[in-house]
Amino acid sequence: MKLTKTFKAFFENEKSGGIILLFVTLLSLFLANSSFHVPYVAFWEKEIAGHTITDWINDGLMTIFFLLIGLELEREIYHGELSNFKNASLPIMAAFGGMLVPAAIFLVLNYGTTTQNGAGIPMATDIAFAIGILSLLGNRVPTSLKVFLTALAVIDDLGAIIVIAIFYTTSISFLNLGIALGIWIILFVLNRMKIHNLIPYLVGGVIMWYFMLNSGVHATITGVILAFVIPFGDGGEKTSSYKLQHFLHQPVAFFILPLFAVANTALTIESNWHEGLNHSNTYGIILGLVVGKPLGILLFSSVGVTSGLCMLPKNLKWSHILGAGMLGGIGFTMSIFITVLAFKNPEVIVFSKIAILIASFLAGLLGFIFLKYVLNKKHSNLLDL
Repeated sequence: MKLTKTFKAFFENEKSGGIILLFVTLLSLFLANSSFHVPYVAFWEKEIAGHTITDWINDGLMTIFFLLIGLELEREIYHGELSNFKNASLPIMAAFGGMLVPAAIFLVLNYGTTTQNGAGIPMATDIAFAIGILSLLGNRVPTSLKVFLTALAVIDDLGAIIVIAIFYTTSISFLNLGIALGIWIILFVLNRMKIHNLIPYLVGGVIMWYFMLNSGVHATITGVILAFVIPFGDGGEKTSSYKLQHFLHQPVAFFILPLFAVANTALTIESNWHEGLNHSNTYGIILGLVVGKPLGILLFSSVGVTSGLCMLPKNLKWSHILGAGMLGGIGFTMSIFITVLAFKNPEVIVFSKIAILIASFLAGLLGFIFLKYVLNKKHSNLLDL
């Protein structure tokens, strides 16, 4: 399978970004639990214009991350792995399973409780971490597995965006929402008029973000819907969409996501931290990510292929699908993001983040060990499930 230049660039950036994410997360946890913990944690809680620094990162900078996700999704739909139904159907089915089964496990444990709103937490996959760990396996990884995991994670992120828009929107100001959508329509008209200059789209996007922020719908949704009015053209290197996507790759991978990770893992872990793990919420998160993700991905992929809706690529084995499902259990960025939206209680948020870190570590470790064993030529036939 031949990889496109855009896919290679995306994969390489996400691979490096995943390694950086791991480093800054460990550094943040160290600082938050060292003698510097008071000023360190206080820094992220400092307010600027009525919002904490962490809020500005989560609501502001992460909109740029979602803009990049939207641009990548658009490219995949028009020219990438999602442009062909047979290629797209397998990761789409897998993503559905990887979202529904973890959410179901969480709800079984939390339905009717004060934490049932956290069902979206184990539904997410962290693209950077998942690809970063897969890349550690080197050249033994089949191209089809790289493509499958990347497409799965992108679709998964789209699902998380939809979940945020539908389930984590509280009260809505229809005036502000109407103004935001009105601006989007104007930008859409500019697109149809074949105006390719990025400036009016970016300026309009900032104004749209402001009204979306005040509408009750989470402001980061602005990034996704803005992506689909940026002129795509033929998708070539001279198009506005390509230029913006290419420009955003490195700032997102090497600045925005690491900054998000640092701000949201400034967790002072108390000596009784383990007591918070004995709760249906943390059980739901850990079991959802570590067990639900691989189970859902493998189960729905199997149903799709068996029913004839999907086709298993030539070089992809069921053991590879299972291994990819394990890596899909690395929730981190999106899981933490949804946690902040789902809960208001600071203690519940802290314990949820700890559960996400534990689950993501277990999922990454298990996925790496399993795939390393599976991709070893000596064992490749033994686990051809």
